[in-house]
Amino acid sequence: MIELQTPAYRKAAFALSFGSFLVFCNLYLFQPMLPIFADSFHVTATKANWLLASSTLGLSLSLLPWALLSEKVGRRPVMFSSLLLLPIVGIASWHVEAFWGLVALRGLMGIALAGYAAVAVAYMADEFSPTALVVAVGGYISANSLGGIFGRLFGGVFSDFLGWQGAVMAMAVVTAIGIILVFWLLPAQRRFVSSKTSFLAQAKMIGMHIRSPILWVAMIIGGVNFALFVNIYSVTTFRLLEAPFNLPVGVASAIFVCYLAGTLTSRLSGRWANRYSPVSGMTFGTVVTLLGVLVASVETEIAVIVGLLIVGGGAFFTHSLAYGWVSRRAVSGKATATALYLVHYYVGGSLGGFYLIGCWEYGGWFAVTLGAVSLAAVNLILIQFLGVIEKKAITHNVCL
Repeated sequence: MIELQTPAYRKAAFALSFGSFLVFCNLYLFQPMLPIFADSFHVTATKANWLLASSTLGLSLSLLPWALLSEKVGRRPVMFSSLLLLPIVGIASWHVEAFWGLVALRGLMGIALAGYAAVAVAYMADEFSPTALVVAVGGYISANSLGGIFGRLFGGVFSDFLGWQGAVMAMAVVTAIGIILVFWLLPAQRRFVSSKTSFLAQAKMIGMHIRSPILWVAMIIGGVNFALFVNIYSVTTFRLLEAPFNLPVGVASAIFVCYLAGTLTSRLSGRWANRYSPVSGMTFGTVVTLLGVLVASVETEIAVIVGLLIVGGGAFFTHSLAYGWVSRRAVSGKATATALYLVHYYVGGSLGGFYLIGCWEYGGWFAVTLGAVSLAAVNLILIQFLGVIEKKAITHNVCL
């Protein structure tokens, strides 16, 4: 078993994190370009959101099939198959000019991305010691945020100079080079045991996870958290292009640097989980996110930046704890459980985009603020409910 602070840990953790970096670069490449697509294809902001939502929905719907496959053939083959598809779909997108054709290819990109996202944490759960797993998950999610930052900045800046097609092709080249490094560094699995159960039995395990309140409530928390977090950034991009800010897309995309706050807090979340209660950490992270939303509502550039920094820090803190909660509490079918968490996570992000961008189109930033506050309130209620469930499980010495 791979222990914390060993050479094997550093090699495996870096390879897994860098693969995650590539995945999230590709997933969020289009997010800062949504205003460009709205203008180029003459569609509304809500309709342009399909270019982001199709990839997150494609990812969410494909996570469980990839996870089930990994229980049979192993985590490593699934992760590498997933990564190899990314530059192929990227190059195909470069040739498409019709809006709905591009939406379809972004859906295929989501399906390709899902293979890696579905099983990377399960690989860690198989190979790493419990202490190393908690820290590795925090580092992995930090890489998620860094990949999201880089992909969004890449899309915003390159689209200003080369157009969206140039940004897509450049990302395909970067991804192809990065895949070689991951292939070289990621060690073979030594503790994986192929599942002897049928796909039907594994599908029943999905039902078992959903029927477990201590898992399912954490999954819903992750989805609501992401619905608020990622789409506040999407709507802010539209906001910064209009008065009183009037910024170009390349400059507006710099707001995604605020994700760096999440890179820091996701790493701190592992220490919090080992020292305090994860439930109290999720509560803290959600309150911090809510504070950031209120700060960002002020009509100045500095308030928007500070607010988004706070939102990113709080949301990633909550996400890391909820994600780690599911991976630790699932007594069997860990790949299925973590994939099911991500299904809720990305479905939440997809639906939240239509919700908050719809608020923007019909009520401006004031309506967006109210919509975001309502999502944070829902999550605070769910987190307290999760705490009640945990206490009940401890009291009765059962697994719910």
